Amino acid sequence: MDGTDRRIRVLIAKPGMDGHDRGAKVVARALRDAGMEVIYTGLRQTADMIVNAAVQEDVDAIGLSVLSGAHMHYFKEVTELLREQGAGDIIVFGGGIIPDQDLPKLKEMGVGQVFTPGTSTEDAAAYLREAVRERWARLGED
Repeated sequence: MDGTDRRIRVLIAKPGMDGHDRGAKVVARALRDAGMEVIYTGLRQTADMIVNAAVQEDVDAIGLSVLSGAHMHYFKEVTELLREQGAGDIIVFGGGIIPDQDLPKLKEMGVGQVFTPGTSTEDAAAYLREAVRERWARLGED
């Protein structure tokens, strides 16, 4: 299949005990409206659940929504599990309440982009289109 015909597949997840998922649902809807196929896993997901769903669904990207302050833990766990499962090429991005000083550490972990409150959903969609296009090129799927 030609990469121009293929739809970008994105998994949106809410790790941990944080029960506030309005932002995750807004992003999921916006990405769907932008023509992407979106799987929303719902609240209170473990890193194992997120990674297993991502691998089973053959997604291009995982978006984590974290408002609880546990972002460093969850991003680390998800990126490590992806590598352990041979799926380290899946793009990981996120959103939520994440302090600027943590952004370089998240980048080192392999997190592609972090969208904080106020970021436009168009920016998130544009980022994913470009990042997934690069992923497909690396994998020879474009």
